[in-house]
Amino acid sequence: MSRLQLRKAFSWTNLEPLETTDEDTPPREQPLAPTDSVAGRSVVIVIAIMTFLAALAAGAALLVADASVDWRKDVSREASVQVRSLPGRDIDADVRAAAKIVEATPGVREARIYTKAESEALLAPWLGQGLDLTELPTPRMIVVKLNANKPADLAKLKEDLAAAAPFATLDDHRLWVERLDAMAQTVVGIAALIFALIVAAMAVAVASATRAAVATNREIVEVLHIVGATDEFIAREFQRRFLALGLRGALIGGGAALGFFALAGFFARRWTATPGGDQIEAMFGAVSLDARGVGVILALSLSVAFLTGLMSRVIVMRRLRELQ
Repeated sequence: MSRLQLRKAFSWTNLEPLETTDEDTPPREQPLAPTDSVAGRSVVIVIAIMTFLAALAAGAALLVADASVDWRKDVSREASVQVRSLPGRDIDADVRAAAKIVEATPGVREARIYTKAESEALLAPWLGQGLDLTELPTPRMIVVKLNANKPADLAKLKEDLAAAAPFATLDDHRLWVERLDAMAQTVVGIAALIFALIVAAMAVAVASATRAAVATNREIVEVLHIVGATDEFIAREFQRRFLALGLRGALIGGGAALGFFALAGFFARRWTATPGGDQIEAMFGAVSLDARGVGVILALSLSVAFLTGLMSRVIVMRRLRELQ
């Protein structure tokens, strides 16, 4: 064991280092796991990238979850009544009769009757533009606005329509609500899976870096054991260094993610009232994180730093037991 290695080992204890010559004295003492080395900077870069991706996944999941709540609220505030065109009946009279039943139902705020042209326009996405539908028994639509504070009894409304207006069918959009809910849960589940994979990849990277640091400083660790340093002391030093690396990388990645969402929100506001902007707003809402979203990303960044330090400690303790 060289005197340089002994000096580096003793620098971690309260003992005085051995006297060394000028040629053995390093320019400055290096810690067991230096934070400014090439390996340390590599760990910071990996943690920053992983934290950025994890924050993006978490932020996207929050945006979709919040947007799905708005979707369901919007859909649940409306219902529709379809009035079929039957042979020998005046469809305009049938529509007015069905609208009276709907308007008399408690909890209904408004019942708007679609004209024949508006009802035919609803079929354009499926049948195409420019078709002459005058000879077809096109059904008429009644859009029902519901009172959010006093929900209407849609089951009773269905019964009333079935009894007094069997030519009318109520659609409470329950199927759409279920589909929107399933889609939102799927997106959130995929984001959670991506988040878990990113965390696992980051754990592998931190574990590899910790093992490399222990292997590089194996002789120094052995000297520390000789002079009486405990495994707890050595592991704590590694944990402190990797905690600093993890905190630096996590703050860089989390800050970059917050900047990304701020920039995305800015462009989304610029694209408002455009086809692309409307589609993005329909999917993700305002595409901007609220205070809760910012708090989640900051908490995620701090958790990454804490887990980095904790993971390094666990791995170091395991490696030290293997070296004994």
